[in-house]
Amino acid sequence: MIFQNVVWTLVLVGMGLVAVGFIYVVAQAGKPADEVATRKSTHTAHVLQAWLFAVLLVGFVAGSWATLHRFPIPPQHAELGAPQVVEVVGRQWSWQITPDTVQAGSTVEFRVTSADVNHGFAIYAPDGRIVAQTQAMPGFTNKLLYAFRQPGTYTVQCLEYCGLAHAPMRTTIQVVAPGGK
Repeated sequence: MIFQNVVWTLVLVGMGLVAVGFIYVVAQAGKPADEVATRKSTHTAHVLQAWLFAVLLVGFVAGSWATLHRFPIPPQHAELGAPQVVEVVGRQWSWQITPDTVQAGSTVEFRVTSADVNHGFAIYAPDGRIVAQTQAMPGFTNKLLYAFRQPGTYTVQCLEYCGLAHAPMRTTIQVVAPGGK
């Protein structure tokens, strides 16, 4: 079963339980209650709230870990040891990329910063799909690791509105076969 189907099943079951809870409350609304029954139902409600909170908290933590533990965020304040390093500076409205040619098949460390405002640094494959992205921020260098699999011309585009000429803020990176120039 695909992950999306599991999530939908859990959501539908949860919605069903909430609906059953509402139906129960509505059914009990017209019945008179004595003091003992009121205390008992209040205690039961507090216990259910505590359990629901615990289940939601554990579910949130487990879900966050399951979806983010493989997320490729390299350490930002350490040497990454990539065989290729590319310095990237975004400025209104251009990219300065040095060098602009890299080799396919080995990891490239992009050191991305901005000279003026925030920019969204995105690399698009020759087929138009986005393959990597990070933020270019003034006064901070974000490190991005990516290994190009195929040679070709990759497009770099700004993903964050940075002023009037934001749309044409793009350039290219040439990815050559290993050993090529």
